[in-house]
Amino acid sequence: MTNQTTLIVGANSEIAKALAQQVSAQDNQHLIVVSRDVEFYQQQQFNNVDVIRVNNYQEEEIKRAAEQIEHLDMSNIDQVYICHGVLHSNNFQPEKRLEDFSPEAFTQVLSANTITPMLWLKHLIPQLSNKGDCKIAIFSARVGSISDNRLGGWYSYRASKSAMNMLIKSAAVELARRAKNIKLVSFHPGTTDTPLSKPFQKNVPKGKLFTCDFVASQLLNIVKEMPIDGEASFVDWQGKNIPW
Repeated sequence: MTNQTTLIVGANSEIAKALAQQVSAQDNQHLIVVSRDVEFYQQQQFNNVDVIRVNNYQEEEIKRAAEQIEHLDMSNIDQVYICHGVLHSNNFQPEKRLEDFSPEAFTQVLSANTITPMLWLKHLIPQLSNKGDCKIAIFSARVGSISDNRLGGWYSYRASKSAMNMLIKSAAVELARRAKNIKLVSFHPGTTDTPLSKPFQKNVPKGKLFTCDFVASQLLNIVKEMPIDGEASFVDWQGKNIPW
């Protein structure tokens, strides 16, 4: 019988899939995944996984999914991974100069990278607070560091990740008062071999393009070792702190 549960939202990303495979292989962890596309989780290895399909990531759907998670009541949720993120699409690319900035593209990037993760925090925190220890990792990016910005460009992506980091910091201040059992982690996975990074991989130094399995393993170990200290942490795939 399991006594701990891992929750993965945005579970159709490549890193999320690797996380799910590694968690589901553990004997002492139950797994819940939330995604718009759940085809990957029809495999036999996920027979004991609770799969929640959402139609979109608007607030009503997120609220509905959070209620389903609460009703499962399998065990204490001790790990949450929020894996949403977009850098480019068929309609837009990261901006190289000011003239490339598009309010429509910015709105899409901000929605996926900032608003959606924040809505998950809004609807999950009430059911996680004042229970067992729980660590919540939200996917961020080193380019979201304001003080580490040396190259400029990528306006929408940088801004969306910086905004997410600020929201995480603010939430951690609040949770230190009202939900001392929760730890928030802003995580930079490094350049990982996924569709998100595919157009930009040719400039990645040798040895710095990571597999999803590697990043997932690193993240699970980092979260396992993180103390519940009432503060938000911004770390990379090595567990090293990144300046906000």
